[in-house]
Amino acid sequence: MENYKAAMLLSGVGDALGYKHGDWEFNFSGPDIHKVSATLPDWPLSDDTILHLATAEAYKVEALLKAIRLIQCALLHEVAHLYKKGMNDMNGRAPGAPPSTLKPGQEGGYRVPYCSRAGGCGAAMRAMCIGLRYRKPEQLKTLVAVAVETSRMTHTHPTGFLGGVAAALFTAYAVQRRPMESWGTGLLSEACPIAKSFVKETGFAVEETERDWDYFSNKWQSYLDLRGLSNGAGPVIWPDAYGPAERDEAYKSFSFSGWGGSSGHDAPMIAYDALLGAGSDWEELMNRAAFHGGDSDSTAVIACCCWGVLYGFKGVPEGNYAKLEYKDRLEKCGEQLYALSH
Repeated sequence: MENYKAAMLLSGVGDALGYKHGDWEFNFSGPDIHKVSATLPDWPLSDDTILHLATAEAYKVEALLKAIRLIQCALLHEVAHLYKKGMNDMNGRAPGAPPSTLKPGQEGGYRVPYCSRAGGCGAAMRAMCIGLRYRKPEQLKTLVAVAVETSRMTHTHPTGFLGGVAAALFTAYAVQRRPMESWGTGLLSEACPIAKSFVKETGFAVEETERDWDYFSNKWQSYLDLRGLSNGAGPVIWPDAYGPAERDEAYKSFSFSGWGGSSGHDAPMIAYDALLGAGSDWEELMNRAAFHGGDSDSTAVIACCCWGVLYGFKGVPEGNYAKLEYKDRLEKCGEQLYALSH
């Protein structure tokens, strides 16, 4: 349970540090960010954690229902409701487009029309808790289904909703203690085919999804080739120099438009890159996942959740989280998800 609590809480810490009142989320220079001292607890959470909390807190309906079909249907409507409610708590948090077309409680009200531009990182940043709930290998189909449906509430393009699948999957892999070098191949060979089949089964936006499908997997395959991880085993190949400036350039090369971490494919990719490079070193994780040019809060919120699952609070200064905004809510979600997953 302590690691589940750490996952939720440290995810919020990564968000607050990567966001820094919006100063760092929209700063394109990692070297400049590294010149500034990070001081908590005066930095608020961004929209990332507000919507991650919405996803996690929706699981309260599971404690009230028994039939799995009722659970999944009620869960999706509750998530849609809480996403809309969460938009009332966005002052100063730099939210993306509001989920205004969601109609929770109505038949199909958790789905929105397909949008070819909806491939951003907004689904990935809020999906980690799904992996905490469905942590077992035999629950992979459920994890993927819930991640796809909750992600498509705002991000209908496969690059967007597969980002949610990746964030949830990597968190589940962390709980399973699956070798990290195999996470990327697991995403491509195990989770993505399930997601594609699920889209066909639901019959929603199938043609558009299949048309736009390949970008996500192609970018991930290129990344795995670059890091020597296409075999799922490594060893990881790193550049000779990989400091803040070099990471900025690498993260830009992973991205869609030069803004590292802003898309569904590269937010979990940069988080994964940071986890591979940092190991159990919290400070190094923050250097790689939070203190870089681009969408730094969205990469940190994913990386820090996985890190918390793996290492708990080991080596994390208490001042990083003792007075974090919504600390109690985040810890309560960790406890609830732990209970539901066991």
